[in-house]
Amino acid sequence: MISCTPFSSTFAQDKTIKPVHIEVDLTREKGPLKPIWAWFGYDEPNYTYMKDGKKLLTEIAKLSKVPVYVRVHSLLVTGDGEAALKWGSTNAYTEDAQGNPIYNWTIVDKIVDTFIERGMKPIAQIGFMPEALSTKPQPYRHHWKPGDNYNDIFVGWAYPPKDYNKWAELVYQWVRHSVEKCGQKEVESWYWELWNEPNIPYWKGTTEEYIKLYDYTADAVKRALPTARIGGPEVTGPGDKNSQKFFRAFMDHVVNGKNYVTGKTGTPIDFITYHAKGAPKLVDGHVQMNMGTQLRDIDKGFEIVASYPTLKNLPIIIGESDPEGCAACSEDYSPQNAYRNGTMYSSYTAASFARKYDLAQARGVNLAGAVTWAFEFEDQAWFRGFRDLATNGVDKPVLNVFRMFGKMPETRVEVKSGLAYDYVRVRDKSVRDEVDINALASKGTKSVAVMVWHYHDDNLPGSDAPVEVKVTGLPGKTVKLTHYRIDQKHSNSYEVWKQMGSPQSPTAAQITQLEKAGQLQSLGAPSRVKVTKGETVLKFDLPRQGVSLLQLRWE
Repeated sequence: MISCTPFSSTFAQDKTIKPVHIEVDLTREKGPLKPIWAWFGYDEPNYTYMKDGKKLLTEIAKLSKVPVYVRVHSLLVTGDGEAALKWGSTNAYTEDAQGNPIYNWTIVDKIVDTFIERGMKPIAQIGFMPEALSTKPQPYRHHWKPGDNYNDIFVGWAYPPKDYNKWAELVYQWVRHSVEKCGQKEVESWYWELWNEPNIPYWKGTTEEYIKLYDYTADAVKRALPTARIGGPEVTGPGDKNSQKFFRAFMDHVVNGKNYVTGKTGTPIDFITYHAKGAPKLVDGHVQMNMGTQLRDIDKGFEIVASYPTLKNLPIIIGESDPEGCAACSEDYSPQNAYRNGTMYSSYTAASFARKYDLAQARGVNLAGAVTWAFEFEDQAWFRGFRDLATNGVDKPVLNVFRMFGKMPETRVEVKSGLAYDYVRVRDKSVRDEVDINALASKGTKSVAVMVWHYHDDNLPGSDAPVEVKVTGLPGKTVKLTHYRIDQKHSNSYEVWKQMGSPQSPTAAQITQLEKAGQLQSLGAPSRVKVTKGETVLKFDLPRQGVSLLQLRWE
């Protein structure tokens, strides 16, 4: 067996963390590595076609080998299309003086076209309520900003319709228009979903009124395009008993309820959606994440779906899957969110996504996607601390984790257990004791990729970890190794920006430098690594909150 240490000169120097041994066996397949990470979303739909929004969408589309799905709010909200925090509008539906519908798809089309031009697909969120249809239309437009009461956003758009038939016709017209504009085959590849988090004040109606709205919506979608995919209910926090009550009421109705439109039993559903969030807080002046909270919500949702025999094999989309719940709540007003600019967000993302695969497999459910609810905020201060993927057109470290995922081949392979944490321990206890150093691995016909992370819930300085990765089942006598890295010195625009003095008006040259620093970088040049009897061993030091991707290729 040949050992190779192409990037490490300090492997034996750090005595505070014991060497971590990770074994990857290419002969033990664990099924497809579904691109559950290739799903993104955000509150403000009008950012989609703005300068930095289009730039970021282009980069997101390029990092994935498969079409990326994008979910946005407010596609039916009344307004002039002005973008603002936690707000968006399209003016898709208004009425004349006699109450007759006026449909205007200009802004909706502009949003969808921006996706499709990049090979992306919409998760077309049917919501929220147009002003002319709302049972309580005033006040309608909010002007929320960080530091304000979050409940201030729930105004006229959050209420049920005063006429369910008019609502259904609006949905029918939207789907029919989409087919006429984009073609049946294209629209069949979309997901249509109803509303967002109806178990909290995003929906100002009752549970039964949401169920009624779903029946009218599903019927309208299927009338316009019988092969369209419709789903829900996008509840948040399935670990909460009230959320479970809402979720199960919806699922019970889908299976056994009397349909409000047809009078028959049940209602169409093609996929199931819900949200799961973590819960960071400040502890002794530093951020402490809580990955366990998020994983427990994910697992409870899986458990609920699995309890319905006729529904358990449907695709599940975790419609928002994040370290906490408010992307637009900036660090300056919410200091527990100070993890977002640096590498803690990156390592959390790597470690949590790996466990989503494990949880789905353990519950025997069909996880199709997990939406990262993060995008960009146009014309805001540099690195203000929003939960975003880029700032002023410069990519943040977290986006490079998704670039790593995009480089992983399609078949998952076994990473030997026996490490400090498995998905059960992280779900039940989070990462509060020793650090979580683990890996996710996959193979293709001529390549293998191993993503390794060094994560802890506490955002505190810590020692580098000496890591040894043994890969078995390799062909030939050599493979080409490229080692990608996210840490303080690599793939990290935030650290470069701080080294510049944290400028809020960087020069053109500085912006170019930041853009370069925001890309995924390798740790040294690619090298040839010897393989003996199908094995190679790679040794390197991995900083706390760092992520490595080891990519091995052969001819």
